[in-house]
Amino acid sequence: MNSITLQSGCLTCNTVIPNLFIDQYMPSANGSYVKVYLYLLRCITNHTDTQISISSIADRLDDTEKDIIRALIYWEKVNLLILVRDSDDKIISIKINDINTVSKDLNHEIEEVSTAAAKAVQTNETTAVVETAEASDTYDFKPSKEIFEKPTYSEAQIKQLTNHDEVKWLLNIIEIYLDRLIKPMDLQLILYLYESLGFSSELIMYLYEYCVSKNKKNPSYIEAVALSWAEDGIDTVEKAEAATALYNSNYNAVNKAFGLNRAPGQVEKQFINKWLNKYGFTIDIIVEACDRTILMTQKPDFKYADKILENWFKKGVKELNQIAMLDEEHTKNAAKANASKTAAVAKPGNNRFNAFPQRAYTDEDYSSMEQKLLHKPS
Repeated sequence: MNSITLQSGCLTCNTVIPNLFIDQYMPSANGSYVKVYLYLLRCITNHTDTQISISSIADRLDDTEKDIIRALIYWEKVNLLILVRDSDDKIISIKINDINTVSKDLNHEIEEVSTAAAKAVQTNETTAVVETAEASDTYDFKPSKEIFEKPTYSEAQIKQLTNHDEVKWLLNIIEIYLDRLIKPMDLQLILYLYESLGFSSELIMYLYEYCVSKNKKNPSYIEAVALSWAEDGIDTVEKAEAATALYNSNYNAVNKAFGLNRAPGQVEKQFINKWLNKYGFTIDIIVEACDRTILMTQKPDFKYADKILENWFKKGVKELNQIAMLDEEHTKNAAKANASKTAAVAKPGNNRFNAFPQRAYTDEDYSSMEQKLLHKPS
């Protein structure tokens, strides 16, 4: 792992934690992110620690290198750090910005966004439409309208909610994720997630990070994903990470079994969601059906695989070893059926040549027929 040069725009001889960081940045940040930032502050006060690496930070904080990189990117997005990368996108330098200068600039921007959004609500410019069809690309989504009814926040409510420091910084971070100014529809959604659905600021930030990573910035799409999480009881970042990882791994497993080098289409995703959610099959059972489909049809036929899985579902299959038992039972039944057919063919009563009355011959009859043949004129 390459070494990273650590720089500071404000060197001190002691590790000083600004109150501004504790009041405004720390509450909305992941605990591991805070550890990384504090460790960088500690390193910058010691000239012997200015040459560090991702691995050395990970070892020091007993964390993974992936988590360290994620923390650095987070602090970069909120402008507390400047990361310099090489041509291979590896971090080669970290600069710690002056938190007081950054805070003044961002507070001014947030105030402008909140004011503009409040005016937009007053003139009825907010029209939120949930496009659940678009969100179904990610989740099998059927939210309960009664449970998740979405309010429209008034100008007074917006001013009251956006007056909280946590909400201010949440808006700022989301603006960074979206790479544009927050629009009135965005603000309505963020307040809905925070106030009505009870999502933590950390979970909301992860929601936007996840959706943006899929190149989905539409508020309707983000709202649909959030509602699916709420319906599934996903209320922490850890649960959201597990759900998204599992969902993506399931799609990848089906793609691999079918030999597909593309993302599943809409209809194909509906089949996969049906197998996972309606039938409740584990991914190894689904992959087994896909493998058998390829062997029988020589192509990735989702309908054929669906017939196999439907049959297993009706027979109560829950585990992969039950399929082997069904195969064995099927082989035995087929053998019995073949034996019955063979026996039916060999049975004398079913032979058409035995349908006529049979004659019984005695020794005298055979002797008489022999004499007749001997004395038959030529």
